Amino acid sequence: MIYVLISLTVVFVLLYFTITGQEVFGSEAKGERLLKMQRSRYYKNKQFQNISHTPALAEGYSMPKVMFNFLFNKKDPHLKPLSNIPSIHTDLKSFSKDQNIFVWLGHSSYFIQTNGVSFLVDPVLSSYGSPFKFFNKAFSGADIFKPEDIPVIDYLVITHDHYDHLDYPTVKAIKDRVEKVILPLGVGAHLERWGYKPGQLIEEEWETEVNLKNNIKIIFTPARHFSGRKMRRNATLWTSYVLKTPTKKLFLGGDSGYDTHFKMIGDKYGPFDYAIIENGQYNEAWRYIHALPEDVIQASIDVRAKNIIPVHSSKFALALHAWNEPLKKVTSLAESKNLSVVLPMIGQPVDLNTAEHHFEKWWEFE
Repeated sequence: MIYVLISLTVVFVLLYFTITGQEVFGSEAKGERLLKMQRSRYYKNKQFQNISHTPALAEGYSMPKVMFNFLFNKKDPHLKPLSNIPSIHTDLKSFSKDQNIFVWLGHSSYFIQTNGVSFLVDPVLSSYGSPFKFFNKAFSGADIFKPEDIPVIDYLVITHDHYDHLDYPTVKAIKDRVEKVILPLGVGAHLERWGYKPGQLIEEEWETEVNLKNNIKIIFTPARHFSGRKMRRNATLWTSYVLKTPTKKLFLGGDSGYDTHFKMIGDKYGPFDYAIIENGQYNEAWRYIHALPEDVIQASIDVRAKNIIPVHSSKFALALHAWNEPLKKVTSLAESKNLSVVLPMIGQPVDLNTAEHHFEKWWEFE
């Protein structure tokens, strides 16, 4: 019996390393990159740390309980849309350099052009949000943008290395159209394996300010989340960003549970013309690492946002709520606080110079 167990263990280990050795899983930091990570005050005990204590699960929840709910509890009948998500296939290559534009590409992927400089944030333009094509498939209508639709990009911006934010097929396909990449500590190891040059990478930690083209600055700011493309967690950093242009300030929130860092960012860098904040794929059990709709509203107040652009929804079913529940809840909560929420369809351009925004409630089509 002992030999059988040893044999099975060996087979399992070999299978694990064979699978995770594929390019899609990226690479571990080493050499100078690892030394730079180790010098970070947020890197302790061989992993990055949140500012506050951040358990993976909230009090009263356990991993077996959460997994049981996911596997066996009755699913919401509207977990996935019953028909195609409304969307517009805008030609991203057609914008003139003097247009200040935001275009949501679904989930947490978006294109920004401001002051003649283009940014592509967390592009996931394959039809799945995982390392495997058969898992986390995109909703019909939400996957209309493909890597070939992406124009030449000044700055590719990555918030963290989870598969629904750092998509290997997309990032590799657009490599020759990207000038520079902005990303948190450790994540550059993945991109170097995928063919990016070290000189392309602007890889920093929280509180680092970097000067970009045309008098634009980007500041790495905290988020409350985690990272990892394999079994080991937090071997790379996760981040939010402050994007300061000569005329606008934008907060790019990435993935984050609610915490005091939002007020710190608001006090130090706000107010913001736009806050692009995670709203979707949440569960009460994950409230420390993913924002609930009420957290989105409070975080927006904390950072002093004039306009809220909720993302992280409407493309994948990564939680148990109805696909459009995040949009319904955040709009209702915002109305009660008299806050401006900007909710375009996937692909529908938002003019960043417009004082007021009015979009149809496209998520109520069912």
